[in-house]
Amino acid sequence: MTLTKIDAIIEAVRFERYRWTPVRRTYIEKKYSTKKRLLGIPNWSDKLLEEVLRLILDAYYDPQFSKHSHGFRRGRGCHTALREVYHGWVGTAWFIELDVAQFFDRLSHDVLVGILAERIHDGRFLQLIAALLKAGYLEKWRFNVTLSGVPQGGIVSPVLANVYLDRLDQWVQTTLLPAYTRGDRRRPNPEYERLMHRAKYLHRTGRRRQARPFRRQAQQLPSVDPIDSAYRRLHFKRYADDVLLGFNGPCAEAEVIKQQIGMFLREQLHLDLSEPKTLLTHARTGAARFLGYEITVLAKDEARDQHDRRSLNGQIGLRVPADVIRAKCRPYVRHGKPTAWAEHLHDDPFSILVQFQQTFRGVANYYRLAYNLHRLDWLRYTMERSLVRTLGKKLRLSNPQVYRRFGASMHTANGPRKGLEVQVEREGNRHWLPNGVASHSDGGPMQSSTTGRRMPGMLERRCRTTAGGYM
Repeated sequence: MTLTKIDAIIEAVRFERYRWTPVRRTYIEKKYSTKKRLLGIPNWSDKLLEEVLRLILDAYYDPQFSKHSHGFRRGRGCHTALREVYHGWVGTAWFIELDVAQFFDRLSHDVLVGILAERIHDGRFLQLIAALLKAGYLEKWRFNVTLSGVPQGGIVSPVLANVYLDRLDQWVQTTLLPAYTRGDRRRPNPEYERLMHRAKYLHRTGRRRQARPFRRQAQQLPSVDPIDSAYRRLHFKRYADDVLLGFNGPCAEAEVIKQQIGMFLREQLHLDLSEPKTLLTHARTGAARFLGYEITVLAKDEARDQHDRRSLNGQIGLRVPADVIRAKCRPYVRHGKPTAWAEHLHDDPFSILVQFQQTFRGVANYYRLAYNLHRLDWLRYTMERSLVRTLGKKLRLSNPQVYRRFGASMHTANGPRKGLEVQVEREGNRHWLPNGVASHSDGGPMQSSTTGRRMPGMLERRCRTTAGGYM
């Protein structure tokens, strides 16, 4: 990278002489699937210019995007979408899972340029983006033209995808949501009201023992009418090409909503829904998959608050899927038992422990919104045993010898925990004192910026992993 090279790019763009290089196509494994995902990798000059285009488009379009879109946006992400589902979708009856079939490969160039041209009145800018879309790709050293789609792996591709699907967001927000949202609240269930009035009357007149059966019988029924035709609720969330809708109403209307969205995508955006991934799921008896979580509606009449009222029914539950745990454990297991991670036997013990710790911490942090986080205990156990066997195989130690050599007791916010700790001694003129102060050899103290962390240049560095807690 030099200023001369940057100046040459600026001059080529200014005089409309810049030519995009075909991207290099490669394939990566898809999660939980035997299929592979296509990636287009641009060269350095194209990456730099794409970043400039991304900054311009993001600054202009992001404030105008729908609040229901969470993918590839500042301050938004998977957890913001999941939190809004958790807090705002209480009482949902049906989940509608939508997945656009091969969206990044089938995106229409003409439709995308037309959407951009509605608000951007700069012909050279639009021509530059159109040339990027038609730059082609190289696969096995052969050039192929691109008639549709944007390259996954391109820097500007996520913003262009959001601009494209913003048409769907706006249509859902202005047309679909108002059509299927009405009523302030459901009407009361007459049978529930009759039983509760009887129980309250008996309780008020001193016959508490006789009131209990009526109250228990009422708490087996919904307190409101579940088929109230005057009440409907429709919720919508989108992350890239993954769409989830929550509907409170009959199944027939939920099916109509799914068909309406499919028709809009075909007619307006020239896209199709993936039939295997487009599902209609009953919220209480099934679970929808969205952003790696299982989303369901909890129902348990036995869960009561301090006033003996049902407190759990209708609440959204976020779960860690069982197949995710199995997939995460698979690299560390052979023949059904944890084994050494052969790919990292050449690393030093400190690096091995860091990689295990960071991998588990990433999974635990992503699924921290789930109510069944205890499922990660099996992953923690599997990774810990694999870590011990990896260190033992590298250092030619047995499992008990690994625990004796690297075992440590650590103080955490939840109390003391046993785990593994690797210390690396380094030469230098500073040493670490137990009270968190680093001293120079001349006796002058230097306070650490954060208590408990080793400062750069110290005599030792440590990596810890605890057993019994999420790191």
